[in-house]
This record gives sequence, structure tokens and C-alpha cells, in this order.
Amino acid sequence: MLVIPAIDLREGKCVRLVEGRLEQETVYSDDPVAMAVLWQEQGARMLHLVDLDGAFSGAPKNLDVISQILATVNIPVQIGGGIRNMKAVEHLLELGAARVILGTAAILEPQLVADACSKYGDAVLVGIDGRNGRVAIEGWGMTVDKNTVELALEVKSLGVKRVVFTDIRKDGTLKGPNLEATGELAGATGLKVIASGGVSTTDDLRALKKLEPLGVDSVILGKALYAGTVTMSEALEIAGDSPGACG
Repeated sequence: MLVIPAIDLREGKCVRLVEGRLEQETVYSDDPVAMAVLWQEQGARMLHLVDLDGAFSGAPKNLDVISQILATVNIPVQIGGGIRNMKAVEHLLELGAARVILGTAAILEPQLVADACSKYGDAVLVGIDGRNGRVAIEGWGMTVDKNTVELALEVKSLGVKRVVFTDIRKDGTLKGPNLEATGELAGATGLKVIASGGVSTTDDLRALKKLEPLGVDSVILGKALYAGTVTMSEALEIAGDSPGACG
């Protein structure tokens, strides 16, 4: 299982939100580039960047910082947040992103998902964010009448092979991941799933590791790393994440 540290960007800083709420923000670093380098030095083989300003506004906003990170680290980086047209997809891939994550676009612009997958293949992922089983979009500000499995099956039909699944109620809370929903999504769709949100302990990681046979092959770690409740070395050992492992 691949361990992917998260760097959430807001106004050029590395932050974490609780359940996606701007009023519950903690700033962890004024230097996201240094944070990216730190996770790489500690053994991360991929990074997960989220442009929070982009997610809330509908267009990428932290491109300067993203460009600096991409130019500095030598491990793959996946990026999400505000990517809602082909121009944004192409620009981020040209900057050096290994993967782009479409979220709101999967609901509002399914043709973009199909076109991006046709052109860029496995470099295109979809982020599926759930609240009480329903899909949330627009920076998690709006919930639509579609459940997470339904959306996953739809994007699979458009060419998507891997999704990032986040239970919003768990994100940034350190209350444990939604194992049932994560396993259900993988098992019901046959997609590769990157688990995100709520991991707080090494036991959480062990529980997610058990879902690997279903297709949950990666985990994004955010607040647990920043708060120190899980270290990178612990995470890598439990996940069995080493050069040559899945990813």
C-alpha cells in the first residue's frame, strides 16, 4: 500500500481543515516547498497536493507554489482542487504533475472526464467526496443527489481507473477512516481506490491495509502526520511501502 502525504495549500501556506471548513483551519507551515522536501526525505514515494483556494473558487490559484514543489522534489505528485477544464488539466501536467484529480467536474462536466481520460489515461483520477453517502462538490460546499458508488461506476464508464475517496465527516478529525464505505466503493466498482480522511493511528493504517485485496492500494495521510499521531516511518512499515511495492 502506497503512503501519500498530503499538502493542502491555502494562500500559499500548508494548512489542514476540519471537514473542509475554512473556519477550522490550522496553518502547519509557511513553506509548503520545504514540507514537500521533508516528506520526500522521510521516504514518501508520492505527494498529494490540494489547491484549496482552487477548490472553493473553481480554478487553480496556488500555481506558483505548485510549480516550485514540482521543480524541487523528484517523486511523483498528484494534484487536485479547482481543475474544471482541459486547459487546467494540460497546464498542470505540463508543469510536471504525475496525476490530476478531477472532482466537481465529474458531476458537472462528465465529458471533460471522458476527454481527459482518452488523452491522458492513468494520469487522470477522480476525487469522490462523500457526506452521509452522498457526493459533495464545489469545495464540499454542496451535496448532490447521487451516492458515491453510483458516481464511481459512472466515471469508470468514462475511462477512470483510480479514484480518491474521502469521507468528509472524517477529514481532518483524527477519528478514524470510514472503512466500510471505502471497502464498499472498491468492492462494488473494481476501481483502484486511494483512501483519504480520518486516519489517526497505526491501527487505522492496519485496518486499511486489510482492504488492499479489494483494491484499496494507497492511503493519503494529512493531519495524522502533521499532528504527530503517526510518523512516516511507522506508516511506511505498516503499509509495506517500499521501492518496488504497488503504486
